[in-house]
Amino acid sequence: MLVLSRKKGESIIIQDQIELTILSVDGDTVKVGISAPKHVDIFRKEVYLSIQEANRESVAPQQNDLNALIQRLRGVNKND
Repeated sequence: MLVLSRKKGESIIIQDQIELTILSVDGDTVKVGISAPKHVDIFRKEVYLSIQEANRESVAPQQNDLNALIQRLRGVNKND
């Protein structure tokens, strides 16, 4: 992890396309402005992790679905 110190109004550039600017510092809270191309998705980490978990759940087969599929396949095999 790269660690940098920045003051209010100072920026960090990432790969010529993304600029992070420190807007304000108030106690433990830092406001950061982000300028990036529209095709770059930007999320707070907790939101990103929630999206990733929802995506994993949506593609994971549910046990009830698997049981129903097994029952159907058993039914097909009985007719052979």
